[in-house]
Amino acid sequence: MTAPASLVDRHVGFVHALREAGLPVSPAEGLDAAHALMVIDLAERETLREAYAATLVKRPAHRPGFDLLFDLWFPPVTGPAASVDVPDDAALPELRERLAELLMGDPADPAFREFARAMVGRFGQVQAAPGRQSWFSFPVLRALSPETLVARMLAAMLDERGGLPENVARRHISRTIEAFTEAVASDVRRRIAEESGVEKIARSTVRPPIDRVDFLRATKEELARLRREVYPLARRLATRLSIRQKRGRRGRLDFRRTVRASLSTGGVPLTTHLRPPRPHRPELVVLCDASDSVSTFSHFTLLLTFALREQFTKVRAFAFVDTVDEITDLFAPGADVLDAIGRLTDEADIVRFGRTDYGHVFERFAERFPDAVGPRTSLLILGDARSNYQVPALGTLKRLAGQARHAYWLNPEPRAQWDTGDSLATAYGSVVPMHECRNVAQLAAFVETLA
Repeated sequence: MTAPASLVDRHVGFVHALREAGLPVSPAEGLDAAHALMVIDLAERETLREAYAATLVKRPAHRPGFDLLFDLWFPPVTGPAASVDVPDDAALPELRERLAELLMGDPADPAFREFARAMVGRFGQVQAAPGRQSWFSFPVLRALSPETLVARMLAAMLDERGGLPENVARRHISRTIEAFTEAVASDVRRRIAEESGVEKIARSTVRPPIDRVDFLRATKEELARLRREVYPLARRLATRLSIRQKRGRRGRLDFRRTVRASLSTGGVPLTTHLRPPRPHRPELVVLCDASDSVSTFSHFTLLLTFALREQFTKVRAFAFVDTVDEITDLFAPGADVLDAIGRLTDEADIVRFGRTDYGHVFERFAERFPDAVGPRTSLLILGDARSNYQVPALGTLKRLAGQARHAYWLNPEPRAQWDTGDSLATAYGSVVPMHECRNVAQLAAFVETLA
């Protein structure tokens, strides 16, 4: 049995779009998905969705992007919406009344999405530029204003206001309004894809998975989600580090136990016994650029650093802009780490003129904190290596790196931007190995190697 050529083309395009959006889909997994299509009813759209999801999606965080792309490549309908039980010439009050009825019901009702498609067809097309029209969600939601219908719906759903019944009703209404908003947005994307091409709309609307969102380009909503990623990430990394220590280097030969065991085999040491290895828990010193240009990146690396502090004997943190100050006390056990980061720029002495000066920072750090870096220390520098054309103080950095057990530099800028403008990435990278660290995935991969 072979699939139609058009379905093969759509499958290949869909898998390519998933990779473009940052979902890790291997060629073998693409083939697994193609085989799955041979054993399902292709007319059942939700079965098709779950077959693709089962073979291509690895993490829950990847599912929203997958669903959005699936809806673009395999839309539930094409062309204009079918007729609904509201006349085409119905006045706006009638439409709002019908919307209130649907919002009190089940969003899974086919009439719910059909009404959303009809409203996009009626209100969603506006002039985007002279001589050109396009589709938008905003005019639909502005015309129908579902949030202003809440009081009317509560009055219809409840005999008496207040208490638990009202809370339950409000939560239901909130969920259905959110579902209607998404249904409108989904149909807008579908219509734009039909007119402009699915590849174009996919590139412009699908955000990468949260672990691959660029620290320096994250939206406000993504920032909140990234913060929630930090502590689960720290727990996963701590577990992996513990396993790595248990499976790592074996201890020295325990001669006495080995000789004692050999007595049962005539003095032949068939079984050797080893002493338990001594766990190595290094110290960690973090030098963190707190300037505005990399503030988001520094916040997340500090959050993760202090979430992982049980892996290290001692953690000391220093923030800098054009001078440096220790901020370890802000992150004392029991402190709110987000609150500590918010206090950092107000309470730490890290600014003289407000322009990043790595050279002056390294010299002041070596002068003020000569005992911070030692033979058990892992030195971690966080910043974009942009020093506003100031003297780099490479000799001081080389001396600090030489005093440390290990030294690392994490740079949140794409490697292609290193050495452009006032960047000293290559110069500093020749002294301290520099790693690109633009997102949570790269940060997680690095921290696994750190300890």
